Amino acid sequence: MHVDLVGSTKMSMTFSIDKLSAIIRAFAQEISSVISSYGGYVLKYIGDAVLAYFVIEKFEQGSNKGGSNTTLSPYSLQITNAISCAYTMIKVIQQGLNPVLNQYDYPELKIRIGIDFGKIGVVQYGIDIDELDGKAVFTRPHIDLIGSTISIVVKMTSIAKPDQIIIGQKLYEKLDEKHKQAFRQISGTSSVENYINEVSEGKYLFYASGLTETNS
Repeated sequence: MHVDLVGSTKMSMTFSIDKLSAIIRAFAQEISSVISSYGGYVLKYIGDAVLAYFVIEKFEQGSNKGGSNTTLSPYSLQITNAISCAYTMIKVIQQGLNPVLNQYDYPELKIRIGIDFGKIGVVQYGIDIDELDGKAVFTRPHIDLIGSTISIVVKMTSIAKPDQIIIGQKLYEKLDEKHKQAFRQISGTSSVENYINEVSEGKYLFYASGLTETNS
């Protein structure tokens, strides 16, 4: 999940560093709180954006030959949690944070959200070691996630409208019918669409929330 703050570049050119910092901090804190409440994890903050992930559990399902196969539930709670989390983020910004910002003459905030499903790799780049009296007392590993899914979801976010959610084909196909009805297929901009199609090695479809008709 990639959550991007709309209009941050313009704000950085308009407001003082102190005022901009207050806006970014409030945005990051509210978004992080919502992600945590839905069982997600914040990976990192990237300036005016938050990158997060949800761990999808697998379960044992019996096969026709009497054995068992480890498969992914198409209606996994974590998948629907990610969708619900995105809608809650928009609601929290609109109904919770913006009224407070308005009281102090801050601009209203809007966000763009991109979500997709896929495998990712965990990479440790090294560790920081804190010492006391020459002895290591605390270590912090530098962990990051890598993979095409992350690249795709960041690119997808750029084609979302303010307060809109964009999901990828892999995630859409794993939603139940109720959740699918909230999304409609759209076309991305040529540069984004070409990039994602190249990364995914084939035409990749996008689906957006809040639409009443399909764009092709």
